Amino acid sequence: MSGPQLTHVLLLFIVALSILLMLLRPRGIPEVYWIGAGALLLLALRLVPLRLAGRAVMEGSDVYLFLIGMMLLSELAREHGVFDWLSSLAVRSANGSCVRLFTLVYAIGTLVTIFMSNDATAVVLTPAILTAVRKAKVEPLPYLFVCALIANAASFVLPISNPANLVVFHTGMPPLGEWLFAFGIPSVLSIATTYLVMRVIFRQQLRATIDHEVPSHPLGTNGKLVLGGLALMIAVLLTASSLDKDLGLPTCLAALAITAVVSIKARSNPTQLAREISWGTLILVAGLFIMVDAVESIGALQLTQRWLHWAQSLTPAAGALITGFTVGIANNLVNNLPLGLIAGGTLQAAHIHGLLANAVLIGVDLGPNLSITGSLATILWLLALRKEKLDVSFSAFLKVGIVAMPSALLLSLGGAILMQLLFHRL
Repeated sequence: MSGPQLTHVLLLFIVALSILLMLLRPRGIPEVYWIGAGALLLLALRLVPLRLAGRAVMEGSDVYLFLIGMMLLSELAREHGVFDWLSSLAVRSANGSCVRLFTLVYAIGTLVTIFMSNDATAVVLTPAILTAVRKAKVEPLPYLFVCALIANAASFVLPISNPANLVVFHTGMPPLGEWLFAFGIPSVLSIATTYLVMRVIFRQQLRATIDHEVPSHPLGTNGKLVLGGLALMIAVLLTASSLDKDLGLPTCLAALAITAVVSIKARSNPTQLAREISWGTLILVAGLFIMVDAVESIGALQLTQRWLHWAQSLTPAAGALITGFTVGIANNLVNNLPLGLIAGGTLQAAHIHGLLANAVLIGVDLGPNLSITGSLATILWLLALRKEKLDVSFSAFLKVGIVAMPSALLLSLGGAILMQLLFHRL
């Protein structure tokens, strides 16, 4: 084996090992340390030129700004009781019915995911829902699974619903009109199918009734101001998306403006909110950008490009179904963040657009509902549960995911194929 070949093998080994350790989290060490260490090792061994690493980090600037804005708003909403208000409202509006409570939690999770991203649902809404259902003294797992699965099932309704959307299409995000045409019907099918599957899976637990009164949690003035700010930010982002503009900077600026106004009104110190932001997540994403660009620089993405071109040679329906399910399952082997970056790089290099690109995105967003390792949001959801002395094993999640994910993915891809056929007819 020649020198360059050994270099390439070593690079791929470090990248693969870093991602594996990120998923396994030995000794509970956070994901960012494994990815950060891997990226630094690539630089220290001169397997990645400093210039390439700098360029790779800069490629993710829109994603970083988007994440900062969304995390800041999520913390602002949490601090001023928006999520506690929503969860208590759901329990009180259920009128003693666990089925009605399940539906209300699902609806709230859907809205939070669509307009505040899946991370807000998995990480911030989950503890609020858990607190509310514990006060109601009902089995919490059905409602907690709602938070985990709807965070992925509704994550492609809008470009802002999932940071992975910005990762996959970071070089060419479709305008809002095109996005809604391509993903509107698939999203509705994903949300509806996941709901029905979960209703069946948890039918025994949902037969119970809610016999304990839960105190109301009124939304204060500052909470209402946060909600108004969120509505304004959503309008700004939808306008930017309809004009085919990047979403990161508008998200960050809007979040900073809303935080400033609420902090002045509440006479609170905004630096505390800044401390609550998961800055490690930004480092994690930057490290993954470096790794994926390093893999691409040695030509390792040619294999995925050839595979996509092969899928493109099939009939549109067959190509979309095979691509969507392959990507969806692969999420659970390498996590959707690195896979989304690889998929985005492959789509760009292979000049793939239309139905096949849409199938890739649906697979990246919906595939993580199969297992705990599928997405960073699901891993964070599990960590949030463990802080509350609850745990969901890999097998317990898989028992739900192995039914919910393929069903929703099949119907969503079918909706995408239908929209493509309708587009050609129009």
